[in-house]
Amino acid sequence: MLEKQVPEAFGEWRLDTSIRPVLPDPGLQAMLDVYSQTLARTYINPQGQRVMLSIAYGSDQSNEATAVHRPEFCYSAQGFRVTVVDREVIDIGGTKVPVARVLAQLGQRNEPITYWVTLDEAATLLGFSASCSRSSTACRGQIPDGMLVRVSSISPSLDDSFSVQQRFLEQMFAAVPVEVRTRYFGAAQASDKVARAPAPG
Repeated sequence: MLEKQVPEAFGEWRLDTSIRPVLPDPGLQAMLDVYSQTLARTYINPQGQRVMLSIAYGSDQSNEATAVHRPEFCYSAQGFRVTVVDREVIDIGGTKVPVARVLAQLGQRNEPITYWVTLDEAATLLGFSASCSRSSTACRGQIPDGMLVRVSSISPSLDDSFSVQQRFLEQMFAAVPVEVRTRYFGAAQASDKVARAPAPG
């Protein structure tokens, strides 16, 4: 279960129940019910900085109907203006993870977002590369599973938010059990690569 694999407290972060991450509206939720497991939490550190974490795990990523959906859809459906800030590869615990940096705005609320997807054990971004990964796995007679990992903060500063999110993700990486870590962050590089992880649950 995601709730057990991601601790409620790790590093400098503790669970904060005062704020919930943005969740899909009922119409979009009907499309997302293909997910096998979801997790939505907010964490806070001693400095009062908050990071919202949202994870969606789907056991069948073999086609577009069952595949994980980009956070842009979730936010746009609820009236946010969404702008892609950057796409880059960041280092999380020695693992190179391709991420999208996105800004969602609604009124005075500015929410910088970092997210990525893992298909089987490969971290990727949604779109063409994810479709290719699904096709490649299907050709081998396998049904890939996938996980969407999203973190966000409410802040007017993009740089500060992404810096806090980076620190949060590094501490989350260390806290997630090693046997399932590749499901969340993708496979590590070369000699750092760990054994194949079982599906969550």
